[in-house]
Amino acid sequence: MNSRSAERVPGLGRRLAACLYDGLALAAVWMIAGALWVALSRAAAPPGDWWFRAYLLAVAALFFVGAWMRGETLGMRAWKLRVVAADGRPPGLRPALLRFATALLSWSAAGLGFLWVLVDRDGLAWHDRLSGTRLEHRAQRTRDIP
Repeated sequence: MNSRSAERVPGLGRRLAACLYDGLALAAVWMIAGALWVALSRAAAPPGDWWFRAYLLAVAALFFVGAWMRGETLGMRAWKLRVVAADGRPPGLRPALLRFATALLSWSAAGLGFLWVLVDRDGLAWHDRLSGTRLEHRAQRTRDIP
């Protein structure tokens, strides 16, 4: 990694702040998805219902994969981050799906996949490295002053 790209690598705090924002947005999306579930099934899902859990996982996958394919989630936008593939463009469907699956792995290991950015030579989390994507600071846009 060269010095120019090293200065664009976000730290753990910025990553986790974006995750917090995204978690709040996902909670709102899940509320809408839950209401849709109840409206269509005419009953609330019983506690521990695996179909409902799979449905919410699919909603989360659509939420994140769709956003990553455009380059950023709501939380990433707020914290001036973007996700890019090796070519510097937003990832396609396959890398975004792989990023989602491996991000679940990063969280399920008590967050170790995220903490990995503290020791990784390139500042990448497990899901960055495993999916061939990375987070970086968005380029600052300068306004022309007349």
